[in-house]
Amino acid sequence: MDAPFVLPQEETAAAAIEAIRDELELFDDWMERYQYIIEMGRKLPDFPKEWCDDAHRVPGCQSQVWLEAREENESLYFAGLSDAAIVCGLVALLLRVYSGRSRAEIMQTDPKFLHDLGLVQALSTNRGNGVEAMARAIRSAAAG
Repeated sequence: MDAPFVLPQEETAAAAIEAIRDELELFDDWMERYQYIIEMGRKLPDFPKEWCDDAHRVPGCQSQVWLEAREENESLYFAGLSDAAIVCGLVALLLRVYSGRSRAEIMQTDPKFLHDLGLVQALSTNRGNGVEAMARAIRSAAAG
């Protein structure tokens, strides 16, 4: 699987969540964590402009978010983009957890980790709802 799809960095979704937790704990406050999350978004593979359309748009996000999923070797790979820097970082974070995993692993990985990491609480209500909408869209693709 090649760009623009995100390849897994960790062996499992649980390991990715733990790695993200460890990385976020390196920072003293949420402003530094936001900057780190924004940097994650800047490292996403280039998302094809032709996918920035309504067919790829994730409903329920304040910013525009687009996702594409492809299945290869019984794993789902995701590509994503947002028009907002912090949201693009949140897309990168979610894809680090979910991309390159089996449908079963995606369905077993409850997005409650977003709350456990303090992400939803640290975001505005609209952004928190948006990141949860992205997680639902990813899990919906896995359930499909």
